[in-house]
Amino acid sequence: MCTNIEAISKTSQGELNYCKGCKQFHFEFNNIYFEFTPEQFEQFKAYILFVEADYWEHKYACANVKRKIPIPTLQDNLVLMFDRQEIKELKVLVSQKNKAVFDTLLNVDDIDYTYIVN
Repeated sequence: MCTNIEAISKTSQGELNYCKGCKQFHFEFNNIYFEFTPEQFEQFKAYILFVEADYWEHKYACANVKRKIPIPTLQDNLVLMFDRQEIKELKVLVSQKNKAVFDTLLNVDDIDYTYIVN
């Protein structure tokens, strides 16, 4: 059990912590949880920061799914799917240190709501 955990980054949908005891990153986002060694975390961070949402949304424009941005895993039959807002939040989590939950103002993209005019 990890007892010496330091919070690195936190948003409304996830958080990134580091355990000095086991020397692993604990990454939680929505219903996904990862434990990374420092090397694995740096690889994950580089991949997430490199993801281009525009490319994937254009590629899967005709797909009838809400989340169109794939993140492959080492398990061949498992691909994690995200939408543009989730990728944006993942990038915030992996790139900023000591980010409080609501340090920034709310943006229109932060609201996941279908607006219907009657």
